[in-house]
Amino acid sequence: MRIGVDVGGTNTDAALLRGNEVLATIKTATTENVTDGVSGAIRSVLSAAGIAGHQISAVMIGTTHFLNALVERRRLQRTGVLRLCGSSTRALPPMIDWPDDLKRVVDGGAALVGGGVNYDGSAIASLDADAIRQACSDWRSRDISAIAICSVFALVDPRMEQQAAAIVAEELPGASISLSHRIGRTGLLQRESATILNASLHRLGHETIAAFRRAFGELGLSCPLYLTQNDGTLMSADYAERFPVFTIASGPTNSMRGAAFLTGLKDAVVIDIGGTTTDIGMLIGGFPRSRGEGASIAGVPTNFRVPDVFSFGLGGGSIVRDGVHIGPDSVGFRLPEKAICFGGDTLTATDVAVAAGLVDLGDKTRLKHLDDAMVATALAKMKSDVEAVVDQMKPGPEPIPAILVGGGSVLINGLLEGTSVSLRPDHFGSANAIGAAIAQVSGEVDNIVSLDGQSRQAALDGVIAEARRRAVEAGAAEHTVTLAEIDETPLSYLPGNAMRIAAKVVGDLNP
Repeated sequence: MRIGVDVGGTNTDAALLRGNEVLATIKTATTENVTDGVSGAIRSVLSAAGIAGHQISAVMIGTTHFLNALVERRRLQRTGVLRLCGSSTRALPPMIDWPDDLKRVVDGGAALVGGGVNYDGSAIASLDADAIRQACSDWRSRDISAIAICSVFALVDPRMEQQAAAIVAEELPGASISLSHRIGRTGLLQRESATILNASLHRLGHETIAAFRRAFGELGLSCPLYLTQNDGTLMSADYAERFPVFTIASGPTNSMRGAAFLTGLKDAVVIDIGGTTTDIGMLIGGFPRSRGEGASIAGVPTNFRVPDVFSFGLGGGSIVRDGVHIGPDSVGFRLPEKAICFGGDTLTATDVAVAAGLVDLGDKTRLKHLDDAMVATALAKMKSDVEAVVDQMKPGPEPIPAILVGGGSVLINGLLEGTSVSLRPDHFGSANAIGAAIAQVSGEVDNIVSLDGQSRQAALDGVIAEARRRAVEAGAAEHTVTLAEIDETPLSYLPGNAMRIAAKVVGDLNP
């Protein structure tokens, strides 16, 4: 039996599954202390199912905890940046395209030192060990203990990053060191930024995982802990502690995977309406469609592969004004005290749904003063807003199935324009937690290789083997790992018969 937990800005959901059977689901208000909310959700779902903690084989958690830290600019470590490069890659310094307020919090100083490799693996310059030691001396004097190391073309040959890390570890014992070849994809500045974000989150990652483990002990859980990552797959707690930035976009992905599981559909548009926002994305072959370009995280351009999701301010807690202005501000997790149907004084989208008879919550008599025309106008506005985004996300003009999930999906009634059917499956309100509970483990590599001196198949095999190794390191059972995606792009603008190869593998959890 497995428990999936998804922590959103408004609600925390938990689901308990035995195989493919959903035994229990619960929804609680998200707490300011994420660990307390997760503990409470797990305790509640165990109680609802009548299951003891020692019977659980794994717990999977999807959380916005690390994204919130970046967005709110707090609980971040000041980070030193070490770029291994030649003269031509010094023109643009690290963090040049970051928001000023986030840069002020994270920037611990940068050192651009000799090193790096060309696309074919040949050295740009020898590693300048003395310059690295000098940079470490400066960081030590300012108590900087989080270091991000990024080498030009590190994905081709990571050895210089590893050598630099060994020097930093010697000079700064106990420092947390993030290496770009383990975090980002091709593209120096975006990969460097992703590595800096990861380093700045390292201490919070350690504290969060430690808190989860303490909570597990109090709940009588002795099973492994996993966190969901950006592509909807899992990583072990140890892996998440080292790479917290991989959890940033896990929320919408969990809901989409849960929607696929609950309906059996592999290709559909998924509409996830929560308490504050609506996330709309496409399922292709049972997995979320990836965004073509890299993601901007807390205003920082990166090259992470994240789901192609359009988010906007519509949820159950959205504040309604005049029937035509809905959101984007929301009462969020204060819905039970702020909404009129619960005795509050703020008209919310949930109040509109209750007044229209779409859902039975609170005291409907508190809403008898609402004008029927206003209620109808508000419902039509919410539906048209969703339909407009569905039209943007669809791959073509033909109608496609729509899956409505999330507690706020009760705001939408009837068939959506541009869809062939609108499904709201059982357990729709906890699709996010169910998606976390059923997730697999993945490994991904994006690299540039030269085909001079090796065959195309040998290059492919090398990239796939590294992806498999990363999946196993993240917690996959090696014999279950299979190739999910492979993409080859010839790079005619580079000499040496260069090719970019991106591979992704998935596998089941190692029992």
